[in-house]
Amino acid sequence: MESCCSGPSAPGEPARPRVAAAPRSVRGQVRLPGGTFAMGDHHGEGYPDDGETPVHEVTLSPFHIAPAPVTNAAFATFVKDTGYVTDAERFGSSAVFHLAFDGDRADVLGAMPGAEWWLEVRGACWRHPGGPGTSAGDLANHPVVHVSWNDAQAYCAWSGTRLPTEAEWEFAARGGLAGARFPWGDDELPGGKRWPMNIWQGSFPARNTTEDGFLTTAPVKTFRPNGYGLFQMVGNVWEWCADRFSPDYYRHAPDRDPEGPAEGDRRVMRGGSYLCHRSYCFRYRNAARSSNTPESSSGNLGFRCANPAP
Repeated sequence: MESCCSGPSAPGEPARPRVAAAPRSVRGQVRLPGGTFAMGDHHGEGYPDDGETPVHEVTLSPFHIAPAPVTNAAFATFVKDTGYVTDAERFGSSAVFHLAFDGDRADVLGAMPGAEWWLEVRGACWRHPGGPGTSAGDLANHPVVHVSWNDAQAYCAWSGTRLPTEAEWEFAARGGLAGARFPWGDDELPGGKRWPMNIWQGSFPARNTTEDGFLTTAPVKTFRPNGYGLFQMVGNVWEWCADRFSPDYYRHAPDRDPEGPAEGDRRVMRGGSYLCHRSYCFRYRNAARSSNTPESSSGNLGFRCANPAP
């Protein structure tokens, strides 16, 4: 299953050796109380293959979560400290949205069949998010992208954190609003004036009117936070979660601290991205789910860190 606004899957390779794990650290993270909430699609808007139903009660222990996704600046510190090489760098290419590409057309290795707006670009990686002609050095406070689930795990080990579980992510995204469609409520454009998130406006995939101010990523604290003080839980970039993905998991998931299926070759992604639009990819909702293989990367895929409460 491919999401129309998430990148193509990368070919599989053995995972790299793990980065040495640091002591647990909740520095800079927000402590959430946990508790019981109704997880899943309350509005009947999910895609059947995504498995957003049935809505089911989940009880979570208290946990911590970062207020924003990991930035390019933070990821650069990790790479400088460890010498880490991402999966996209090892493969030599990654998926770039066609309007974001900057470089020699000879670096375009091809397009994704059925989703030709995704270009496989030689040299695209977290350092060069739009291709060889771009630099993450100009985007220090933007979310790091072109990071695989494996890369996110390595960063978490180095920083003394972990990825949030899918249930933790949804609880956090809701910001205390039971059953709400978005982190701020049910209206996509509250007040009808300012966009509260970074998604696509216009005619996809050729014309983005950038009414929210951004063609691709936005700085991680651009829009107002939700009720828990968390920024951009929907839109901007997809975020990896710890769990394996299964479209029928909700039908038999445990009701306390679920951690996803025990088996599966894909990992959960949450939140949607700057490429989402209601007309073709309505996955920028609290309940929306998608997935990709753990070595895959793209120009709209990042992560945020979490931790159990001490």
